[in-house]
Amino acid sequence: MRIDLNSDLGESFGRWELGDDKTLLSVVTSANVACGFHAGDPSTLRRTTAEAAARGVAIGGHVAYRDLAGFGRRFMEVPPAELTDEVLYQLGALSVFARLNGQGLRYVKPHGALYNAIVHHEEQATAVVEAVRAFDPALPVLGLPGSRFLEKAEEAGLPTYREAFADRAYTPEGTLVSRREAGSVLHEPDAIATRCLRIARGEPITAIDGTEILVEADSLCVHGDGPGAVDIARAVAERLRAEGITVAPFTAA
Repeated sequence: MRIDLNSDLGESFGRWELGDDKTLLSVVTSANVACGFHAGDPSTLRRTTAEAAARGVAIGGHVAYRDLAGFGRRFMEVPPAELTDEVLYQLGALSVFARLNGQGLRYVKPHGALYNAIVHHEEQATAVVEAVRAFDPALPVLGLPGSRFLEKAEEAGLPTYREAFADRAYTPEGTLVSRREAGSVLHEPDAIATRCLRIARGEPITAIDGTEILVEADSLCVHGDGPGAVDIARAVAERLRAEGITVAPFTAA
C-alpha cells in the first residue's frame, strides 16, 4: 500500500510569516503552494518551490479566490469566465518559479472556500477544470472524493486523485465540517495518525456525529498553518511507515 502526504505551504506574505515550511518539506511528499491570491508573495513562492524541488517534494498549484484579507476562506460569487482566468493567472505565476527550480507543476489543488464550493457548485467546478485543461490537459487535479470538481475533471480527461484531511472533522456525508463549528479541526497527533492509518488501509473512520464513514484517498492533507502542523505531519508519516505503508507523491504512482 502507498499514500501521499501533502501540506498547504508558501502562505507567508511580506513580513508576515505563517507556518514552518522548511521543516514540513522534510516530512511531506507533496506541497500545495499558494499562488498569491489567498497568500504568498513572489519571493515566498520562489523560496518554497526551491526548497520543495531540492527535497524531491512534488509541487502543486494551490489556487484560490482572490481574497488575501480572508485567506481565501470566504465564498465569492465569481463569474465563471473570470474564475477560469484567475486560476490560469495563478498557475502561470507559480509555474515560472517551479520551472526555475527544475520541476514544473505536478498537480492542482484548490484552496479553502473554493475547494469547498466546487464540491457542489457546478459552474465554479467547471470553471476551475477549464482553467486546468487550458493550462495543461495532462495536469492532475486533487480534490474531495465525490465532488463535482473531480467529476467534471474526469469528464474533461484530466487525471484525478482523491484527498482526505488528516486534521479536519468529517460530516456523515463525507464532507468537511465547517471551521465555524466546534470540533472541526483536530489537534492530537497520535489520534490523527491512527485515523490516517485507517484511511490508508481503506477502513472506516468516525464522523463528527459518531457514525462510521469510508473516506477513500490517494493523498492525506496536513494543514501547514496550524501550530501543531509539524508534530502532526511527523506522527502521520512515522505511523504509516511503521505499518509498512509507502509514503510517496501520488503523481509518481
